Amino acid sequence: MLRISNHYISKVVFSLLFLEVLILIGSFYAGAGLRFFDGDAFALPKLDHFFMSACVFAAAIVFSMSALGMYQINFKAGMRMPFFLQLMPSFAMAFGILTLVFYIAPDLHFGRGILALVFTISGTGIVLARLMVLKTSESSILESRLIFIGCGALAKECGELAKRAGNYRKYHIAGYVPVPSEEVCVPEDGLLKLEPGRSLVQLANQHRVSEVVVSVQNRRGGTFPIKELLECKLYGIHVTDSTTFFERETCQIRVDSVQPSWLVFGGGFDQSFVRAFMKRMFDVAVSLLLLLVSLPVMLLTALAIYIEDRAPIFYSQERVGKDGQVFRVLKFRSMFTNAEKGGTPQWAAKNDPRITRVGNIIRKLRIDELPQVINVLKGEMSFVGPRPERPYFVDQLTERVPYYNVRHSIKPGITGWAQVRYGYGDSVEDAVQKLQYDLYYVKNNSLFLDVLVLIDTFKVVVFRGGR
Repeated sequence: MLRISNHYISKVVFSLLFLEVLILIGSFYAGAGLRFFDGDAFALPKLDHFFMSACVFAAAIVFSMSALGMYQINFKAGMRMPFFLQLMPSFAMAFGILTLVFYIAPDLHFGRGILALVFTISGTGIVLARLMVLKTSESSILESRLIFIGCGALAKECGELAKRAGNYRKYHIAGYVPVPSEEVCVPEDGLLKLEPGRSLVQLANQHRVSEVVVSVQNRRGGTFPIKELLECKLYGIHVTDSTTFFERETCQIRVDSVQPSWLVFGGGFDQSFVRAFMKRMFDVAVSLLLLLVSLPVMLLTALAIYIEDRAPIFYSQERVGKDGQVFRVLKFRSMFTNAEKGGTPQWAAKNDPRITRVGNIIRKLRIDELPQVINVLKGEMSFVGPRPERPYFVDQLTERVPYYNVRHSIKPGITGWAQVRYGYGDSVEDAVQKLQYDLYYVKNNSLFLDVLVLIDTFKVVVFRGGR
């Protein structure tokens, strides 16, 4: 796995993306050359911004393919059927994006003849590239061999995660090295015993292991093989902590197994002035753009709410923001005016009877969240961040869930990593799952991760709905 701005990216997906960008830009030049082929030589059209047009074309295709989930590759399931079903819609979406770009920036426009050839060539190139990646994935080239240190409940959970990790990476579990103080929770035939006189490095080399995952719950008592692990690292074998393994494979930080020292001495949690300034500029730019684009939708929504249930159109509610400060979040009203008769806050359920007909639609399409751009422009929220919760629930969750207050170290967001990765939640258990994604975002937040969240949000709203 690669780390780009603290976020884990599969080497396979990064390589595929890089290869496809080259194919798309090359296809643009090839299509233009064929279009203006005069019988003796290839001649490119005289456009002042030809390379920029090629980059815009490549960006439109990559964005469309990302929005349709074409870079979420599952090697166990294969890529054949989903890939061919998604390729044509992604090209259609890219065509719409290019039409809008050409309307805004006419200098980047190129003719329909070039566009038809470019789409044909690039489509063929992408198909061939993906088939090559699929064929490679069927071999053992992408397979990583693991040894887990430990044989208890944590080691079992890590092993089960490795077996499920079909996205981007394949694992072969060579076995589990037992620790004397732990109860055996893994299959007996998977245990690897160190014979007298043999080191952990020799055992790893015997099984051709490339990574050792330390999955021991209790590291006290003198049974933890720290010297052997250091020797493995010195001999080029990657040594990974179980918390880092979970973070890498699930894009979560597990609150039930994380050690405070790991949070303190590990990387991430960038709260520098430069990061804060870049995030604020990003928030303002995206919010103003969204406000401009969505203004007609917001006006129609306000009219629909008024026709169904009269005023008020908007709904203001207290939420907890950065550093525990309470502010009032602004949303389109999606529930009846007497939704909480008793005055006691309630979790919003998936099929909540308090939701109006218009409210049901705007909640599925996330339109009810649009007025929160005002909160972003006021500086109370960011565009991307943990979703703000009500003070009543924050008090409960802070007492019951470890590290819950960590999510308040940054501004809350209209959308977030937990929203695009987990979806709807209406219980304490769901809050824990979302917190684990929020902790990952707080630890690894960056402009790059914000862009990924926005692409995933677009995919959720347009192609999947719900939340």
